[in-house]
Amino acid sequence: MFLRLAEQHRKFVQDLVMNLQALAIVLERRGYLASCYTCGGQMNSASFMVSLTDNHLIRFLVSDYGITWTEMRDDRELMKLEGAEAISQLQELANLVKYQIQPSEATVATAQRV
Repeated sequence: MFLRLAEQHRKFVQDLVMNLQALAIVLERRGYLASCYTCGGQMNSASFMVSLTDNHLIRFLVSDYGITWTEMRDDRELMKLEGAEAISQLQELANLVKYQIQPSEATVATAQRV
């Protein structure tokens, strides 16, 4: 049972990493400064970052050890979430792309939720 769960977790992390890479590409094409870095070819960890404005940064980290979402403004941490809450917040960011909100509008959208 535990080996099966470990394998499911590895596949989940790999899927999440691939989706982060795709999200970074789409965000860059829409005018955001975004990046997604992975270590090695295993796709078992990633560091995703996007700048919504000059002073508003989102960092999403995923690895076998955990998942974290950190939102910073003016070099101050506004919010730090882990696990399922972090992934839910990532969905909100993906919705910015889905509904084609431009970077200048993203500032208003995220300021309203903070």
